[in-house]
Amino acid sequence: MRAAVRKVVIAGGGTAGWVTAAALSRQLGDMIDIQLVESDEIATVGVGEASIPTMPTFHRLLRIDEQEFMRASNATFKLGISFENWEALGQKYLHSFGETGKDTWVADFHHFWLRARELGFGGEFGDYCLELQAALADKFALSKGAGGLNYAYHLDAGLYAGFLRRISEAAGVTRTEGKIDRVAQDPDSGWITALHLDDGRTIDGDLFIDCTGFRGLLIEQTLQTGFEDWSHWLPCNRALAVQTESHGCVPYTRSIARSAGWQWQIPLQNRVGNGLVYASDYLSDAQAEAELLQGLDGKPLNDPRLIHYQTGRRKKAWNKNCIAFGLSSGFVEPLESTSIHLVMIGVTRLLQLFPFDGVSEPLTARFNQLADAELEGIRDFIILHYHVTQREDTAFWRYCRDMSVPESLAQRIALFRDHAQAYQGDSELFRVDSWVQVMLGQGLLPSHYHPMAKAMQTEQLRQFLQSLQGGIAKSVASLPTHKSFVQQYCSAQG
Repeated sequence: MRAAVRKVVIAGGGTAGWVTAAALSRQLGDMIDIQLVESDEIATVGVGEASIPTMPTFHRLLRIDEQEFMRASNATFKLGISFENWEALGQKYLHSFGETGKDTWVADFHHFWLRARELGFGGEFGDYCLELQAALADKFALSKGAGGLNYAYHLDAGLYAGFLRRISEAAGVTRTEGKIDRVAQDPDSGWITALHLDDGRTIDGDLFIDCTGFRGLLIEQTLQTGFEDWSHWLPCNRALAVQTESHGCVPYTRSIARSAGWQWQIPLQNRVGNGLVYASDYLSDAQAEAELLQGLDGKPLNDPRLIHYQTGRRKKAWNKNCIAFGLSSGFVEPLESTSIHLVMIGVTRLLQLFPFDGVSEPLTARFNQLADAELEGIRDFIILHYHVTQREDTAFWRYCRDMSVPESLAQRIALFRDHAQAYQGDSELFRVDSWVQVMLGQGLLPSHYHPMAKAMQTEQLRQFLQSLQGGIAKSVASLPTHKSFVQQYCSAQG
């Protein structure tokens, strides 16, 4: 008979650990006992400062007050990501969180835009997206009714973890300070039975959550789950992170392609988070640091911190009675700000499949199936940015342009290139709007579009597009600046 799960032990804190603790405690309450083990002596990676629009939804699930959270973590709003130098040097586009135009049940909006482009009018594809235009105009506001902006956040990951810790402890989570010395396993099954701390204490449990970061102390070092390497598709393997003085508060992340990777710029209320993601096969650490510092727009507040990583995933996110969340489960790199989302969707999936009556193979198989499918979709979306490029100015970009890609992505690229068809699979995070914005932004222009677009008369199509564009321009003009809205809504100094 399977042992019921009543005690959950989370190994590691940081964003992953405290997101997990907050979600389990707020949703399951007294049904389980939750203990989190972390050491103040072990630093977390903590450079993830951007999110995607699933985060506000997750916060509502946990009954988190938005203004309180934003004040506590120096947060600002995010409407998308500006990609610069990705298609070619000097070219840029914005991947926004909004819907572009209006679709019909037969054909998506971009087919009609492609028709207008063929006829010589229609402007830029982004002219028909409210979030994109608001981002470019540095505008933002919240709307209580329908038709509001679709948004995410920029935040201080360390402060965010502290905020979630307070919520979790208030909801009954027990935090144990200490270093894990060894992990005890059942000699017959290999299942984890307890964590032994270096001061002699023992923390036993029924279900263990590994949030120990790249170390994967439980999922890999103990259970030897195995790792699937994706570095042949995503060759960047290092990051340098540095903070600078504040020099603006735009409602979007900047992602600037460099010689062998890309630089991020994330504006918070009190500073700007910066970093360079790069491939060490093409750029030395010293060259990377020089490139990063040269590309900064503000005065550095600290020395750059070097982070080593490998792209890929554990062969099982849930192995025996251990589940890996965050960096311990794998890493696809932060290009589309999906790291925090993957923790949130992982713990949401755990809530839906929680093994109250005991861990079983069908349950873990279903969890892993869903986790694998979503991560592969994210992986393909990120590879798309590197692969569909006209850059050939460095060996890194020539490799990315010419490399073989997963068949799932190759088929998707061909479908859009030949027929302008884009889709969102059942387990996929990114919507049709995202795929279309990035593929067009990277210079992938379809050779054909759906014939339904020709059913609309030329003048009717012109008026339709002008009406959409005019409505968006009017809405954007009525919005306050992002900075002024943040100051009155959630100022960390207020």
